Amino acid sequence: MVTLAEVAQHAGVSASTVSYVLSGKRSISASTRQRVEESIRKLGYHPNAGARALASSRSNIIALMIPLRTDMYVPVMMEIAIAVTTTARAHGYDVLLLTGEEGPDAVRRVTGSGLADAMILMDVELDDERLPLLRGGQHQPSVLIGLPADTSGLTCVDLDWGATGALCVEHLALLGHRDVAVIGEAPAVYERHTGFAERTLDGLRSRARELGLGLLHRPCEGGYDAMAVTLARILDERPGTTGFVVQNESAVEPLLALLRQQGRAVPEDVSVVAICPDQVAVQASVRLTSVGIPAQEMGRHAVARLVAKLDGRATDEVVLIAPELTVRASSGPVASGS
Repeated sequence: MVTLAEVAQHAGVSASTVSYVLSGKRSISASTRQRVEESIRKLGYHPNAGARALASSRSNIIALMIPLRTDMYVPVMMEIAIAVTTTARAHGYDVLLLTGEEGPDAVRRVTGSGLADAMILMDVELDDERLPLLRGGQHQPSVLIGLPADTSGLTCVDLDWGATGALCVEHLALLGHRDVAVIGEAPAVYERHTGFAERTLDGLRSRARELGLGLLHRPCEGGYDAMAVTLARILDERPGTTGFVVQNESAVEPLLALLRQQGRAVPEDVSVVAICPDQVAVQASVRLTSVGIPAQEMGRHAVARLVAKLDGRATDEVVLIAPELTVRASSGPVASGS
């Protein structure tokens, strides 16, 4: 392996000058910096990570806390994680992935051990137990991909889930639908008061009230059997339902299959709007009108704001990404006589 001393000899400078170029701790003339950087490239020098961490008091690692639960749609979580990882590498950081459900204990372990310079938290609950340890950057910089009930002293990046719910209701209302059923996430997601699910539901309900629509929300475990029970319950309680909003990727295809079996054509008899990744929407048996989930954008935004905080260039803020609804084949005007 090429050593720092060999780089210094090649560039005709002292070893300390090379170290200062790498760390940025002292001002080095542009010509000297250029000569050192050219020697680094030619020799293929890579600083030792441990030595660099000791010298800079940084690990150049970002911890990503992403509890992988059976009631969550893992592909979306992984897409966000990949966006975080690739963006972090572009900024010179590696990512430490924490997938357990340890809550505050994991935060304490990371902050207390110096494993990482900063952290990104996902699967944020409205009253998340991890937040007191992060609020105001008391221990180290952090960014949430998600929105708790109280965002003071925090930096958050998320889709505007409230506006997402409202957008779905507005679309169905414009098509003449008056009774709408919401097929939600698994019950455990609401029991944890997970931010994205609660905020979507708030947006759906408030906009439905404003527009005078009937709205029924039923959580669903997903899968064919659970969807069959949920759909039967909905149609028993609200037989005049003509519009469905689905926020549960594993329930999408079972719902479409069950509607076909019952002789309810989509969109001639009922309309379906999904909140899901575009890939799920376009690969469904009926191409779904949907609000996409900007997973990559959320990941990139989170890392950009975290790096800015590490560099002292940012304060706490909330960044909400506006939802976009794409009309496809699953939504249409309410049938006459409905």
